Amino acid sequence: MGQLALLIVLLAALLTPLVMARFKISVVPTAVAEIVVGIILGKSLLNWVPMTTSLSQLSTLGVIILIFLSGMEIDFDLFKPQSAGTNGVVTKWTPLKLAVGAYVGILLVAGLLGWLLQLTGLFSDILLATILFSTVALGVVIAALTEKELLSKALGQTILLTAALGEIIPLLALTAYAALNGGHSSQLWLVLLIFLAAIALLLRFRSIYRFFAKIDKTTTQLDIRLAFFLIFALVTVAEQVGAENILGAFLAGIVMKLLQPSKATRDKLTSIGYGFFIPIFFITTGAKLNLRTLLADRNSLILIPIFFVCFLLAKSIPVWLFRQRFTLKNAIAASFLTSTTITLVLPTLQVAQNLHVINSQQAGAFVIAAVLTCICSPIIFNQLYRPEKEDLVKTRVTFIGANILTVPVAQRLSHGWYSIRMLTDQQKNYRTYNSEARNVTLLPDLSANTLTAADAFATDILVLGHLDHDVNVRLAQAAVKNHVPRIIARFEARDVADDRYEVLAEQGVEIYNSFDINISMLREMIESPSTLKLLTGNDAGLYEVTVHNRRFAGRELKSLPFIEKVTISRIYRNGQFIVPHGDTFIEQDDHLIFTGDKNVVPEIRRLLSVHN
Repeated sequence: MGQLALLIVLLAALLTPLVMARFKISVVPTAVAEIVVGIILGKSLLNWVPMTTSLSQLSTLGVIILIFLSGMEIDFDLFKPQSAGTNGVVTKWTPLKLAVGAYVGILLVAGLLGWLLQLTGLFSDILLATILFSTVALGVVIAALTEKELLSKALGQTILLTAALGEIIPLLALTAYAALNGGHSSQLWLVLLIFLAAIALLLRFRSIYRFFAKIDKTTTQLDIRLAFFLIFALVTVAEQVGAENILGAFLAGIVMKLLQPSKATRDKLTSIGYGFFIPIFFITTGAKLNLRTLLADRNSLILIPIFFVCFLLAKSIPVWLFRQRFTLKNAIAASFLTSTTITLVLPTLQVAQNLHVINSQQAGAFVIAAVLTCICSPIIFNQLYRPEKEDLVKTRVTFIGANILTVPVAQRLSHGWYSIRMLTDQQKNYRTYNSEARNVTLLPDLSANTLTAADAFATDILVLGHLDHDVNVRLAQAAVKNHVPRIIARFEARDVADDRYEVLAEQGVEIYNSFDINISMLREMIESPSTLKLLTGNDAGLYEVTVHNRRFAGRELKSLPFIEKVTISRIYRNGQFIVPHGDTFIEQDDHLIFTGDKNVVPEIRRLLSVHN
């Protein structure tokens, strides 16, 4: 019977997304659909899935891997203070400030709602209610933001940070709650050992992780073996010190994230989790619910809408804070999306039931209310959201040095998908070119401190076109330290004994000089005159765009919406050029080199270059 139950669950896991695709059900997250399928197959209706030992173990593994993958979703770059918005405009309300303020408000309202429930006699545990009402389903939020291409936008970053706090803080609170209610309060300090173990594993494997890629092969899959080692090592430590295993799983995900795994590794881990273990967890969660008993009990029936409203009200404060930077509609939309919760609610209820602080009717009411938030909130978000003005962001290019070489290039780029800034310390050049180029700024000097104060390094592309090569070397070194995504530096003459150029090239600085460019252009005029006309013409050109939008990763070239308007000649991937065909699959961070009408290029850049 146990094997048959597992077979039914696996068949349901296979058919659920197929049925959703067949009937175009896209407004409901897959996780919610799997819980509903579990309700149908379990105690509530058909009773085909009894909880066997093997199913329980696989379900536990499912929640552990789900929380592990949630830890891997945390983007720590978002926690760094930002001096500018996504469009380069300085703003008081950064995503970090908004998210922290919003989540403090969520905790306060969640605590108030827990107190009101205790006051009315509907639910007596204030702390447990606060933990549950303050949770946010990070996975569902990421899926909704990805669909709207918002992960790189200020609004998306703010929502994502709030959701990240909505997993980290309740998880830590749940660990303390379980220790206090489980009679292990005197050993609560031992939880610190989990964090020490996580730090030790990070330091141990950081130095050798890159070595894995050199010796890895299909039959070893060292990255995956390491991931599961981290999971079970930290889960074991967590259980030994009396903490919840999901805290160990979450920290394992964070450690794996900080090791900077490749996209291929992340995809493999996601495939293992969402392809096998996680659907079992969601389906068995639904199968364990007994709606007949729950709906037959009048008190439980009253609790479902009350808990649902509490989940929504707990996320009401962010509307006021988000309104400080975003439109009212988008602030309300963001608030509804953060009210989505399911991921951490389920393990929290499992812990509470193990501690016997909540009965099955109350737990069932919380689950149904959480499922309702996952159904309603993303739909409301999609209906309310409208793009912000600052979302229409061009690629930022900063030129240092205004001269006869850089100014004409800046003039041409300013008419395309680029936002241009020019910085110079030469007053004569400033007077000469200020009327010819847009946004030219005169600085007292070109020291690193002056450029930092002028936000020169807050750019997507930094072009060092100063005539003094030593200045370009110094600024290139400063730009590398400031993690500028692309640095292009001009060096006309190189001293053979000077190895600074090679060092900079190894650090990713793109080096050019007029002599090499002239030779290349003359050669093109002789060998490929038509190509040169294409490069220098005004109507069409040769272009390159990097695929940052994850929505297009894994798709065939022929399925691109603009494929009829351009000709893709090469794909630059992992240091190699690939000859493309219609059935060639695109990977994230591919460089597409194509020819086409210049009028279609801005839309192509907008579609492909959005960071998700």
